[in-house]
Amino acid sequence: MCPFEETISEHVWQTKYRYQLNHKIIDKTIEDTWLRVATAVASVEKHQQKTWQQAFYDILENFSFLPGGRILAGAGTRHRVTLFNCFVMPILKDSLPGIFDALKEGALTLQQGGGVGYDFSPLRPAGFPALHTGTDASGPLSFMRIWNAMCATMLSTGARRGAMMGILRCDHPDIEAFIDIKKNPQELRHFNISVLVTDAFMQAVARDEDWALVFPIKARRSSGETIDRRWSGSPALIRCEIIKRVKARMLWEKIITAAYDYAEPGVIFEDTVNLNNTLWYREWISATNPCGEIPLPAYGACNLGSLNLTQFVHAAFTEKATIDFEKLKKTTAIATRFLDNVIDISNYPLHAQQQESLATRRIGLGISGLADALVMLGLSYGSDEGVKTAQACMQIIAETTWQTSIHLAEERGSFPLFQKEKYLAGHFVKNLPIELQEAIAKHGIRNSHHNTIAPTGTISLLANNISNGIEPIFSGVYERTIRTTQVGLLNFSMKDHSLRQWQKLNQDTSFPPAWTDAHALTPQAHLRMQAALQPYIDNAISKTINIPINFPFHELKAVYTEAHQLGLKGCTIYRPNLITGSVLQLSEENPSADSCCTF
Repeated sequence: MCPFEETISEHVWQTKYRYQLNHKIIDKTIEDTWLRVATAVASVEKHQQKTWQQAFYDILENFSFLPGGRILAGAGTRHRVTLFNCFVMPILKDSLPGIFDALKEGALTLQQGGGVGYDFSPLRPAGFPALHTGTDASGPLSFMRIWNAMCATMLSTGARRGAMMGILRCDHPDIEAFIDIKKNPQELRHFNISVLVTDAFMQAVARDEDWALVFPIKARRSSGETIDRRWSGSPALIRCEIIKRVKARMLWEKIITAAYDYAEPGVIFEDTVNLNNTLWYREWISATNPCGEIPLPAYGACNLGSLNLTQFVHAAFTEKATIDFEKLKKTTAIATRFLDNVIDISNYPLHAQQQESLATRRIGLGISGLADALVMLGLSYGSDEGVKTAQACMQIIAETTWQTSIHLAEERGSFPLFQKEKYLAGHFVKNLPIELQEAIAKHGIRNSHHNTIAPTGTISLLANNISNGIEPIFSGVYERTIRTTQVGLLNFSMKDHSLRQWQKLNQDTSFPPAWTDAHALTPQAHLRMQAALQPYIDNAISKTINIPINFPFHELKAVYTEAHQLGLKGCTIYRPNLITGSVLQLSEENPSADSCCTF
């Protein structure tokens, strides 16, 4: 039986994940793709290789486990590509040679299919004097434009275009220009952008204080006012020159206004990220991958996978509907081993990335199809029971991932940078169940980081249009535009997975009783779901708060502040606008008006 129930699902497989070599089709079916990937990932097993190959195939079958797109596209092929979706790259020197060395490294990474995140804060602000040439610096935005042009020319495997994250600190002197740059629809189209926000800034916002925009003094003497500030890449305080002062609330509102008007920038809470970093003792993180779910140090990399929760619902749409938690645990354990193996079979664009990956063995196992699974269970996305069920699933996945990583450490050894006393002293690890802490103390741990929730956009389409990651259902019926290398833009009419299953079961066009889509949810409902799952995520969560075009601005102003208060690591909103438009368009058959409740 064909596993594809949506035209777009088969199109995604054929154009992005089906293996072709020199125009010869190797993967005749999706089953061939699953077998290719399972065989490649099991190749590092020293014992029972065939057994593990079958185990990996079994969780791939019927889309129960969705590896990151780079793994599906590249594992077991002769293509020279990385199997890692996510990288963060440094700009090590604030000099022309240093900047263009970083540009070259970024190009090599994008060429192999990796998305790249950068913190551009180390670059001197526009007008700041250069030390040796007697000229003035052009500022980080000018160099971001060069990165953007480079990315525009770099196509990855298939029709996948390179993606980048550009970050600037909330206290960098060019922050106001950075916030406004996406106002121009031609600017930085290959970048997502986010502001790196500190606790000190949020305190200044709360107190309605002035906020100093600064830059490290470095080798020159300052003739102006100075202040000690932490800067990107290091927790240590360094001496900075105050370039100007602004009202903190004015800057905060400027960020929110830009997000309302053209969906960017997002925010990343630097102190929260680092408080919960399990490798707090050897790295200070100031950047993330392009979608924000993986905070990483310089040359950091992470491979991703998601458990499709719709495949663990038993007796869907009935009063006896439940999650099969035993099956979920078993699949989680196998998927954890799968991702650990990927580290050893992947190509790496740069030797520094390989060194960092092998030293930490980061993985990111998360979920997809959450919203559809809730509908199949008879639970609304924004309800108390919906949040509790999502939390229970994520808790089981996280604890199983950690336990499996401990077992892998017994079998294969801990990650090389593991230091038992320091690792166990970390804020996140100290909040794990005591039995896990004791097991880590006794046996070590294979992976430094374990869980994330990625956006899963394309692999969710592959899996018959399940809901994306942690996100609510966009709509029951809608149109989606996909860019292809052959014919340009293609439009697909699509139906949500749970709606399709319900209508097939009932042989009608009605909607499930628990139907809730993004148009019926308040920003607080989005935040509530993210906050409920965040305690189990040692990486981060990619979450976009979708709001309608007519959503009142004054109601949005508190969302980013509330996200910080809830202990989230970042926040992004999306409101349809003339600058970014929308990839997804509601169909005339759009059922959002029939949603039963608003949360």
